[in-house]
Amino acid sequence: RQAPHMADLQVNLRPKSDRRTQSHAIAGRVRERITPMARQLGARIQVAEVPPGPPVLQTLVAEVYGPDPDQRVALANTVRQTFETTPGVVDVDWYVEEEPPKSILRVDEEKAAAAGVSAGAVASVVNMAASGEVAGLLHDERSREDVPIVLRLPRALRDSVDTIRAVRLAGLAPAGPTLAGPEPAGPDPAGTGQVAVGELTALVAGREARSIYHKNLRPVTYVTGDVAGGHESPVYAILQMNRSLATVSTPDGSTFEIYNTRQPEDSACYAMKWDGEWHITYEVFRDLGLAFAVVLILIYILVVGWFQSFTTPLVIMAAIPFSLVGILPAHAAMGAFFTATSMIGFIAGAGIVVRNSIILVDFIELRLRDGMPLADAVVDAGAVRFRPMALTAAAVIVAATVILFDPIFQGLAISLMAGEVASLLLSRMTVPVIYYLVNRRHLVQQPATTAA
Repeated sequence: RQAPHMADLQVNLRPKSDRRTQSHAIAGRVRERITPMARQLGARIQVAEVPPGPPVLQTLVAEVYGPDPDQRVALANTVRQTFETTPGVVDVDWYVEEEPPKSILRVDEEKAAAAGVSAGAVASVVNMAASGEVAGLLHDERSREDVPIVLRLPRALRDSVDTIRAVRLAGLAPAGPTLAGPEPAGPDPAGTGQVAVGELTALVAGREARSIYHKNLRPVTYVTGDVAGGHESPVYAILQMNRSLATVSTPDGSTFEIYNTRQPEDSACYAMKWDGEWHITYEVFRDLGLAFAVVLILIYILVVGWFQSFTTPLVIMAAIPFSLVGILPAHAAMGAFFTATSMIGFIAGAGIVVRNSIILVDFIELRLRDGMPLADAVVDAGAVRFRPMALTAAAVIVAATVILFDPIFQGLAISLMAGEVASLLLSRMTVPVIYYLVNRRHLVQQPATTAA
């Protein structure tokens, strides 16, 4: 809870061994039941899982930029309505407060001076009565931490502005202002020099100012949401909402620019940028892709140094994409998304695929040095080296089974298992065949010797 109008309710689930349903499914059922209740009461509600995921505001975050605050809020409201009408987008909210009414006690400096009370003393007493003020610490030997002594009115008396205005504070007679407690406002009958706060202040009605948010020193309005249902990846929702937001018109008649991966260069024009879990996903896949490219270059350099050839490493590395033949259909069959952990599994499996290809090519060249014809060496390599390749794939599959049903590392397990099966079946045939096609013109074919 961060404000008086906000509340936080945390529900602790039983251990996984004591329930059949995963926490994500339970959160979905809870959302379906309490969302209609929140709409009837005009409240905003969000159902978050702990841990909720990456350190972002929400799964879907739209950052609306623009020079005029009111027009920017109007555009953000249009974006919010698009969120609400998009299937699969839930827990829609935006960082725009409703400007709730507030009561302002404005000190009459002339009356305060006549009563011998400063404006700061009036503000201090009002703050003490409503919010409380620490007067000291309670010396309790049984308490492990400091226990503050807070001086303020009881909760039942803090709900009304009239009660706060009825609080009396010392005027000219006592030395310094003190909290005397709520009494009926009016003249001091006993002549003690006490005066009510209401006699020194005027009640003015106002509204709470909206919070102003900035990102990289640029004013911004946030619209947030989550995804649930058949497609729980934010990419599908973003693609669908981009088509709807493409027709939005800006106050100055310009095009409403939508940025998917970078922030607008300036806030002089109205624009929107997608952030949240999508931005984290984009950065993760971008960094993993760059790292994978560097790894491929290093593998190529090492294999060139070992085989003393510029074409043989290409033959060996040609088997890496074959693992996708098993990875992508396996994700579809399991109903899982290709996540960052899936990408990590693909990269890790690529190392094993290269290792299997090196075994095949090295065995082929070993047979060639023994005088075996190229065609026979290629066939012999696929037959003889299949067993160690199968044992390696079996070890990977058995080890990955442990995390196959983990909600976070499931993609890693699927990529390792399906990628190894596909590469085992395909690389055994394709790598020797590609090696044969590349080298048949350069190697002298020798007749195969037959045993008597």
